[in-house]
This record gives sequence, C-alpha cells and structure tokens, in this order.
Amino acid sequence: MTPARLAEVLGEPPAPDGTWEREAVYVSAAALRRGVPAAGLAARLRELPGVTGAEALPSGFVRVVVAVPGALLDDFRPPALADPGWPDFPRTWENPGFVVRYGHARAAAVRRWARELGVPRDGRPELLSSPYDRAVLRVLAELPGRAASRDPGWEAWLVRLALAYHDAHERAPAVPMGDAAPEPVHAARVRLAAAVESVLIGPDRI
Repeated sequence: MTPARLAEVLGEPPAPDGTWEREAVYVSAAALRRGVPAAGLAARLRELPGVTGAEALPSGFVRVVVAVPGALLDDFRPPALADPGWPDFPRTWENPGFVVRYGHARAAAVRRWARELGVPRDGRPELLSSPYDRAVLRVLAELPGRAASRDPGWEAWLVRLALAYHDAHERAPAVPMGDAAPEPVHAARVRLAAAVESVLIGPDRI
C-alpha cells in the first residue's frame, strides 16, 4: 500500500506518523478539510489491500496502518530538487552539504557494488524490516506530502534522509560481506538505495 493509493481515497497524501520501528502508520486530516465523516473514510481505507487497520480519531484525523512499509517503493516518484548550494567544505558531519552528498555517494556506490556482485535491484519490499531500513522508509514516506506543501522544507528533510541512510548503510548492509552469497534482503536494500540516490543531491563519488 503506497501513499499515492491512500491519497486516492483521502484526496491528499497522508503523513507518516511515529518512528515506524514496529508499525507503519499514516495520519490524515482529510476528513476535516473535506468536511466528511472520518469514520467513513476509515471504513473505505480498511477495504484496501495492504491496509491492516484504519480508525477515526477523536481529533477528526484518520489513522492508517499498512502491512508493508517498503511498499511505498512500488510507486516511488522522486522530485527534481534544486541544489541548496551547500559548500563542499568542510567535509565533516557538521556540514549539511557533506552529509547529503556523502549519503548520495554511498547510495550510488551500493548500486555499483550490487552490479559487480550480481545483486539485483528489484528486491521484495516486505524484506525491508530492520529498524534501520524502516527509518529510511519513514523519511521517504514524507515525500508526497512535502511535494504537495507550500513550504516543503526540503533542506532539512534531505539532511534527515541522508542521516537515516548513513545508519542503514553501516548497520543494515545492502551487499553481502566478504565471500557470502547475496540474499533476497540485499536485493531489497539495493532497491532502497536506488530510491535514496534518486532523491539526495550530490555526485556519484565524493
């Protein structure tokens, strides 16, 4: 279940909520904005494949739980973001330009390594179940809503995505270590890396 599919019912992209470490949750104020019963929208959402729960909250918001967080990659549309013009130096973690460009470089390197090792990049999204994979997906899930916003805050979002990906790159590797054979989870992580690379700004190498 993707944000775009949820938006077909809600009339607007939902926003991810929480950390997604245990469950992938979206919330939406669409019922309030449209002046329709939240319970009705929740009932329609519960009928969608891939939705494991949907409820109307006392606030009038609708809360939706999806079964596969990584399913958002099935309908992933990267925006064409302008380079914020961050300086190249210093190349330290205090420089947001370095953080973002290095994240892009790491994601691009994964694609090259995967090609050399024979790891496909069309892995199954349900295998992206580690906390580190899910943290990256949680940030990526904000993309449709930010793209529709008048004040998307892209610069801060790019830094958050890069930081989440750095953690995933180091703690949930997308390519096998040493002489180990590639596993299905590696293919899923290569697919995640491709999505990150398509969004983060920077050269292939740093």
